[in-house]
Amino acid sequence: MDLYLASASPRRIELLKALGLVFTSLSADADETRLPGEPPRDHVLRLAAAKAEIILSRVSLENPRALVLGADTIVLTDDGKILGKPKDPLEARKMLDLLSGAWHSVLTGFAVVSLKTKKSGLVKTRVSFRSLTEAEKELWLACGEGLDKAGGYAVQGAFGPLLVDRVEGSYSNIIGLPVKETLSLVYEVAGEL
Repeated sequence: MDLYLASASPRRIELLKALGLVFTSLSADADETRLPGEPPRDHVLRLAAAKAEIILSRVSLENPRALVLGADTIVLTDDGKILGKPKDPLEARKMLDLLSGAWHSVLTGFAVVSLKTKKSGLVKTRVSFRSLTEAEKELWLACGEGLDKAGGYAVQGAFGPLLVDRVEGSYSNIIGLPVKETLSLVYEVAGEL
């Protein structure tokens, strides 16, 4: 089997490399617009599958044994707001204000597809932020670590551990990929090739 990751995310690449997997990373240019009325769970599952299908359509002609992993992660506040990647520091600040002193969920949909099989899964991790002072928020924004991440933060960054008070569920999911569940699905689909 030849494994492809339908993502250029440095975090997802690092997580898979740490597992010793050999794969090719290709960026999938999927439209990430949420459909009207689409529940967050359905949104991440649809995008993960769409990204995987885009890459499969690119590589399967040359490689019919290709196996493609796609994933999508969002941060969801307890009152139902989806926090994607902030477009600028002002939006990142608003996200920090929402998350400070509160619980939220990190949802990752993941899909593994081949020419024979298409399977997907979803992992939800609960995260509690400390109540952040204004100085801590400004320090976090100045470091710039969260500007390209869902929810405007990176738990694995230099300042990330200072934000988080408690995690319930998969820690790697907060980084961008629930490793245990994803690896299990990759091996399951690979066994069907």
